[in-house]
Amino acid sequence: MSSLRVQAYNVFGLLLALRLINALSVQTFFQPDEYFQSLEPAWQIAFGKDAGAWITWEWREHLRSSLHPMLFAAVYRGAAQLCDLLRIAEGSRTVVLLAAPKIFQACIAATGDFFTWTLACKLFGHGSHASFATLAMTAFSPWQFHCSVRTFSNSLETTLTIAALHYWPWQWSLVTEPSKVERPQSNTDLDTTKMVQQLKDFPKATRDAVTDTSSFSSTPNGLYMSLSLAAVACILRPTNIIIWAAIAICLLVRNTDLQKTATLLSSAVLCGGGVLAFTLSLDWAYYGEWVFPPFKFLYFNIVQAVSGFYGHNRIDYYFTEGLPLLLTTTLPFAAMGLWQSLRPGMDRTMPRGYVERQTRFVLAVAIMTTVLAMTMISHKEMRFIYPLLPMLHILAARPVASFFGSLPVNKAKLGLILLLLATNIYIAGYVTLVHQRGVIDVMHYLRHEQEERMLGNGSNVTVGFLMPCHSTPWRSHLVHPDIKAWALTCEPPLNLSGDERRRYEDEADVFYNDPASWIDANLKDRKSMSLTDSEGMKPRAGDEARRDWPEYLVSFEHLEPFADVFLRKTRYEECWRTFNTHWHDDGRRRGDVVVWCISQNMTG
Repeated sequence: MSSLRVQAYNVFGLLLALRLINALSVQTFFQPDEYFQSLEPAWQIAFGKDAGAWITWEWREHLRSSLHPMLFAAVYRGAAQLCDLLRIAEGSRTVVLLAAPKIFQACIAATGDFFTWTLACKLFGHGSHASFATLAMTAFSPWQFHCSVRTFSNSLETTLTIAALHYWPWQWSLVTEPSKVERPQSNTDLDTTKMVQQLKDFPKATRDAVTDTSSFSSTPNGLYMSLSLAAVACILRPTNIIIWAAIAICLLVRNTDLQKTATLLSSAVLCGGGVLAFTLSLDWAYYGEWVFPPFKFLYFNIVQAVSGFYGHNRIDYYFTEGLPLLLTTTLPFAAMGLWQSLRPGMDRTMPRGYVERQTRFVLAVAIMTTVLAMTMISHKEMRFIYPLLPMLHILAARPVASFFGSLPVNKAKLGLILLLLATNIYIAGYVTLVHQRGVIDVMHYLRHEQEERMLGNGSNVTVGFLMPCHSTPWRSHLVHPDIKAWALTCEPPLNLSGDERRRYEDEADVFYNDPASWIDANLKDRKSMSLTDSEGMKPRAGDEARRDWPEYLVSFEHLEPFADVFLRKTRYEECWRTFNTHWHDDGRRRGDVVVWCISQNMTG
């Protein structure tokens, strides 16, 4: 086995170990899509419609491809069958079901890290300072630690994108055909005759691509794999097509070889058609009818502008918040890398690094095109530009290697490196262990309450969440279908006129506008929860259609002043509280998570 192959296995093993520790240590909440766009539909696929999963409106309207939750459904089914085979006790089975998707996502995250490094090795050479810098940046990135091991479709999209870029035949698409090397187009173009004569300056992969003339007349290795992975990424997240459109245009504009163009287009049709047929079949099996989710996704988010219902951001958001938070300490190096990659080359007559320079230029164009395109959409999130992070790390590698390589090995250099690492580790630790952990802890508390009752044959837990919609995970953390729970919803205004949309308020908005009125309208007469004996009380008109009061009410500390007054003189009392966050941009989610329970000594 070659030393490079051994090195690759070792690097992947270390990355996998890192991401497994990373995934299993995450104790915090980030965005609801982590659960409601992957684990909830996966739970229903794996365990049936009676398992208590919360299926959001996107799935009812066919906006999402079933490919992503199908993967996690297979993980759930496999974990459940393993528990059955080993006759694992119920409490331990819950632990396995909680850990299974995390372990699977850790494998996806480690694969993304690995392909980021291997692409850097292709460009800069194995063992180079730049390839090592790329590996260090992706391994110690706070954003990677925070997001890569979460079950977002964006996380899988990122891995698919960098894997496709790794398999892309850059030499084939960038190096001029040998038969045409005698005629450089201009003095500023690369002297390709000299390039062929000085192949010793190129990495081995580039030498092979240039000397093997058959690679210019046939489909190169990796093209089908690259295009297939890119197609899956586009089906998963339709906005991913912006990246590949930018790359394709760059390569087609600079390429005058019609045979290469025909090969590229025919391969794209073949791979794209195959992926499309496969995913359409999956969606037919999931939805029970023929649907095309990417079209629905674009229709609702662009034509109907439903995404704006979930918030509008400033036009400079990605430049002033998104990219800085995505890159953290590597931001200045990435900015320098982008500038160096986009500026006109000063050394184009030199053969060394030609493929590297041209590849970095294409990646830089794809990054800037995607950021500018996403800027035009009113609803913005950092996750939407997450697939650009591996490319940004690669572009930042040269400046990082140059900056630290130019310093002598002294205390200043070591101190700066330690400062950057400490900053990254602190940020990663805070967002994965501290910030918004209460909404996860409360689900564990409720699940443990149910498990204790199952051991004692007690009644099932009932719980209501008086929180902004999707503030907590759902069945993926409650696990037991016998836990009867409800929460405030936030269905968007679909198929409404402009005036109706402006006046529209979802259930969570209505509740927070007037909590007392919402409770009176949706829960049975509060007198039934009075401290005084309510037996024999006549039911309020219409109470049969209202919800029963649950045994547990969960809210954020923000609602505590209202709850203290409203629940006074009722059988509810605070029974559990935990820290959630020091700060939050949504004032309704600030402070602790508080649970009120029906006092057991007053229930009869």
